[in-house]
Amino acid sequence: MAKMAGNDMGWAIPLMRLGYGGRGLVYLAVAGISLWSLYRGGQAQDTSSALGWLENSWGGGAALFLILLGMLAYAVWRVVDAVWDLEDYGSEAKGIVARLGMVVTGIIHLGIGVLAFSLLFGSGSEGEGSSIPRYVGAVMAWPGGRWLIGLVALLILGAGAYYLRQGWRNDYRKHLRANHFTARWNSVLKAGVMAQGVVIGVIGLLFLFAAWRANPQEAGGVGEAFSWLSEQAYGRLLVIGVCLGLVGFAIFCFVNAAYRIVPKASDPNIRSLADKLIGGATGGR
Repeated sequence: MAKMAGNDMGWAIPLMRLGYGGRGLVYLAVAGISLWSLYRGGQAQDTSSALGWLENSWGGGAALFLILLGMLAYAVWRVVDAVWDLEDYGSEAKGIVARLGMVVTGIIHLGIGVLAFSLLFGSGSEGEGSSIPRYVGAVMAWPGGRWLIGLVALLILGAGAYYLRQGWRNDYRKHLRANHFTARWNSVLKAGVMAQGVVIGVIGLLFLFAAWRANPQEAGGVGEAFSWLSEQAYGRLLVIGVCLGLVGFAIFCFVNAAYRIVPKASDPNIRSLADKLIGGATGGR
């Protein structure tokens, strides 16, 4: 049955690869451009600013086009993954929540694709820092809007905790093919996953502050997360560390593009990185 599922759904693998590759390009752009800006005495950049910088750089148009294709592929992949449950989360409550989360993640990355499209074929787009408070303010104007933003904040915090847990417990290894490359770069992958958890967690806190204080201006995305981190003790070093971690997350995305295991679409005989490392540790005792 697993082999048959793999044959039936194998067409989803190229879609997954393109999607993760595009996602890696986005995080590499955000982290790399932020580090360059910090080196020159500036501030870390949000997604909109980083892609805007690409628009005006040599070869940036080609990079934006690849990001556009990747984000479209990632959005479609997440919907396909959720509908056909290709990663075998199941139909119980926990699995349904995970699959709904995939759809939400796909929509978010579709938004990045729209941003890339507007930079390529339009007149640009507003920065992330200006648009999020506006949308949050519009929702807060609804009856019970503050409670809804508070719920969104808790969901974002949950996503951040999920990434931190994945990194701390090495759960991401279950989804990667075992080979020399993934084993050798495991520490970088671990740091990248946890750095992503930190950024998402800070964004969740900003949404929670906005809901608690009824102030939509306190909500924000990646840029505002960097600003909040920079205001803490040793803030600049903290932001640099997180940016380096996001370079690791970009590598994590590229590694997923090449070596991710999709239970209902990949060869069932593929050995995961978790199995290899656990087996190696057991064999060494």
